[in-house]
Amino acid sequence: MTEQHVPLTDFIEYPPEQMLARAQQHLANLRRRHSIRKFSSRAVARELIEHCILAAGSAPSGANHQPWHFVAIQSAEVKQQIRLEAEALEQGFYAGRAGEEWLDALKPLGTNANKAYLETAPWLIAVFSKKRGGIEQQDDKTNYYVHESVGLATGFLLQALHYAGLGTLTHTPKPMSFLSKICGRDNDNERPYMLIVTGYPAEDATVPQHALKKKSLEQICSFL
Repeated sequence: MTEQHVPLTDFIEYPPEQMLARAQQHLANLRRRHSIRKFSSRAVARELIEHCILAAGSAPSGANHQPWHFVAIQSAEVKQQIRLEAEALEQGFYAGRAGEEWLDALKPLGTNANKAYLETAPWLIAVFSKKRGGIEQQDDKTNYYVHESVGLATGFLLQALHYAGLGTLTHTPKPMSFLSKICGRDNDNERPYMLIVTGYPAEDATVPQHALKKKSLEQICSFL
């Protein structure tokens, strides 16, 4: 493909004082995003989920190959299958497969093998990574920086769901191969990357105190 460029016409430059205000407002908004484990069964419109997934699809990716696929799950039957499979894995995990150090790290969060939210929440979004693909539907080319690209898209998705007004939870049962079969993505090219639970928080939803502690700027950043 011949290199082609078009003028950048949609960049918006803000006055410096407005830029800082926007950055501060964005930080305050993101600090209200919490991982929750109690969801309401209230319906969420498919159109809202579609727009959030399109936002995820706008993330940067290696060679712009966009090596991801999202399966948005609303079916009660499918959600029940996912819960049964996930809980079967989690029971072994909490019974000792995770190891003492990992289980100790999870204790302040109060997590356990019960994953009722996988059925209660109106939507589950399974994120898959793709080893091969390309920009066109029919392409079969090597994808580059797959893990980094899909991680960026997942972050975009979480932020879009939060910005729209929904609660979220990232769920990563291991192994996740059951998701491939349930979602009809059982092939050599795709791997389940993450399961995102989303919907309105339940009225009795809580946030672990432990999860509210975030590292300071000095702890996470160096300026040279």
